[in-house]
Amino acid sequence: MKDLKEVFEERRSVNFFDKNKELDEDTLKKIIDLAVLAPSAFNLQPWEIIAVKSKEAKEKLYDVALKQPKILDAPVTLIMIGDKNAYKEDNPAWWYMRDVGIPDDKIQGSIDFAKNMLYNTDLKANNFAVRNTSLLSMSIMYAAKYYGVDSHAMIGFEEDKLKEAFGIPDDKVVVMLISIGYFDESKTLYPRLKRNGYEKIVKVV
Repeated sequence: MKDLKEVFEERRSVNFFDKNKELDEDTLKKIIDLAVLAPSAFNLQPWEIIAVKSKEAKEKLYDVALKQPKILDAPVTLIMIGDKNAYKEDNPAWWYMRDVGIPDDKIQGSIDFAKNMLYNTDLKANNFAVRNTSLLSMSIMYAAKYYGVDSHAMIGFEEDKLKEAFGIPDDKVVVMLISIGYFDESKTLYPRLKRNGYEKIVKVV
């Protein structure tokens, strides 16, 4: 276990995974169950995950993800999926607000605001799905590092072919892939590249 500063400092995008080292199901579950503490709009959690683990599924994903070797080498690759319709009233997460005492009329007001103002175009609905699922994705990578597991996020894939291969419907968007497992210690990573900090990126107004 590590403190938060260590997690941030030690997390790297690992290009090389030890193909002989498995990620046990319990650790994967712990990573996901910790990561879902990530924020989402109205706590709607508009995300789903397909965990690609079998040889057959890995080969299928490899073919539609630019044949990236890490997909075959890592014990699991997560397909991070955003739900463009999760803002609608039939999402039961709306009604979790009852658990903290928010009355039904207030909840309904939020539902109507989301439907009529916030996500009332396909572009807005797509952005809603992508932005929230991206928050979960980063949370997964930090949670993985907390449990001593390495990761690498990827946006190199053919979405239409990926959706067809894994039966993902059109009202969902594939946000990214995340390979997770253990770094192949026989390889060497480049040193971390320079990051632009506060002085470079922040404008105070």
